[in-house]
Amino acid sequence: MTERLIQSVERAADILELFMISKPELSVKEISEQLGLSKSTVHGLIKTLEHRGYLQQNAEDLKYRLGLKLFELGTFIGNQLDIVKIAQPIIKETVDKLKETVHLVIRQQDELIYVEKVEGPHTLRISSYVGKTAPIHCTGVGKAILAYQDEKEVDRILSSGKLESFTEFTVTDVNEIKKQLDFTREHGYSMDDEEIELGLKCIAAPIFDHNGNAIASISCASPKMRLTEDRVPMVIEGIKSAANEVSRCLGYKNVSHTK
Repeated sequence: MTERLIQSVERAADILELFMISKPELSVKEISEQLGLSKSTVHGLIKTLEHRGYLQQNAEDLKYRLGLKLFELGTFIGNQLDIVKIAQPIIKETVDKLKETVHLVIRQQDELIYVEKVEGPHTLRISSYVGKTAPIHCTGVGKAILAYQDEKEVDRILSSGKLESFTEFTVTDVNEIKKQLDFTREHGYSMDDEEIELGLKCIAAPIFDHNGNAIASISCASPKMRLTEDRVPMVIEGIKSAANEVSRCLGYKNVSHTK
């Protein structure tokens, strides 16, 4: 009895997954032929799935398509994939490794919001906090996200208003910013060197969702005097590794271009 029930579940799953690799609408005959099952078996499974809302029938051609119940489940799962909860243990591990403060930042329209911060062990702290907003054009975390937006979106953001200068090192030239974005796409990380705050250096890497969208970034922020040339490669590696791991946990598959 147990074996028969398991087989039934597997067959039901096969039917649902068939819509992902075949056509958006399928008849009983098409499902039967593609899965090698009898029409009577397919009909019984389909009617059960339809009853539970996982399939629905087109009244015109009597074919079936995926139902709203799957959308409800997908929405529920998406809500459960809280990026902060997913990233927290990875961030803590990264702080332990790098001994520096690590931030998690998400994009909200045309600015950034710090949604997580774990302090390093040093007494000299970074003047940031959860809930703080920051510009995109002159922060490592911002450029890490901006580099993976389409060209029209990049142009819109960089031309939407005056690019504010925060220090003497802030880059406000659009062409120069685009060169930095090219560098980020090539190497998988971005940097700001005292652009947002004097004495502060930041190395950041993008986080991608399951659709391949750069929705967030993770960074190591440190007083410039501690982020010496001999430590930079280790920090870059640590931040990219952390960002890649969060991306994997969000369902992103292709991390090769960010390595």
